[in-house]
Amino acid sequence: MPESENATTSAPFSIDDSPIARELADLTSRRKALDAVSLDFDGTSTRVLTISNQKGGVGKTTTTVNVAAALASLGARVLVIDLDPQGNASTALGVPHTADTPSVYDVLIDEFPLADIIQTSPESPNLLCAPSTIHLAGAEIELVSQVAREHRLRTALEEYLAASDDHLDFVLIDCPPSLGLLTINAFTAAGELMIPIQCEYYALEGLSQLLGSIRMIQKHLNPTLHLSTILLTMYDGRTRLAQQVAEEVRNHFPNEVMRTVIPRTVRVSEAPSFGQTVIAYDPQSVGAISYREAAVELVQREQAKSKQEEN
Repeated sequence: MPESENATTSAPFSIDDSPIARELADLTSRRKALDAVSLDFDGTSTRVLTISNQKGGVGKTTTTVNVAAALASLGARVLVIDLDPQGNASTALGVPHTADTPSVYDVLIDEFPLADIIQTSPESPNLLCAPSTIHLAGAEIELVSQVAREHRLRTALEEYLAASDDHLDFVLIDCPPSLGLLTINAFTAAGELMIPIQCEYYALEGLSQLLGSIRMIQKHLNPTLHLSTILLTMYDGRTRLAQQVAEEVRNHFPNEVMRTVIPRTVRVSEAPSFGQTVIAYDPQSVGAISYREAAVELVQREQAKSKQEEN
């Protein structure tokens, strides 16, 4: 064989160099890093986060239930309040929410104690849920004539936290894709706002309106509310568009956007049809690992912030 042909002969293909092998190696490394994480929940404070975005289909409910399940798997006690009349968060957590189930509707309209409606998710004893039912669809109209209509959830939550013997580390409130009275109740009850943003063209569409509404809430109803977290969801790293959107959001909100991104993955979409979060449905999947990383980052960022304030 001529010498020149020998020089151009390519090296034999190795399965270890394939994209799938590299992806598996990356997942294994991330999984090991997560297994080594140890978080200490001090049991003295409760972080209340509203997960909201007026744009539908950006992963609000998916983010709420999976971050909640990931936090519970880390040892935190977590309550999910399902404020969306569709009740998808309740479904994903495996909690019954038929029309005759005591629900958030009864808390908001009939002033039921929150403790009377809370159920424990079959996924974990650390994971609690205040379910939604179809009755919540009419609550927007019924709340209009109620006294202190914007503060009803906050009052119920404060009474529950004061009376409960079991401390909660997190309360996550899942909102409907609108800026009505249900969402306003969530904003009024929370100290922090988490916004999931889909990595697609209209990602920032309507975000300025949402931030304007938050400023109004801060001014008139809840001065402690602040945007603490933005989570990029449905990320497809193969597309230039997703990378551009992520870069643009990070440029606008450098301190709020999490390092962790949630990829577009079938497992995350499949899990709710089995009445589970992806953390329980397929804990080794890239979706579950990503949400576990987001939960760890959510805790560590706040701990780092607290240390900075102490110093």
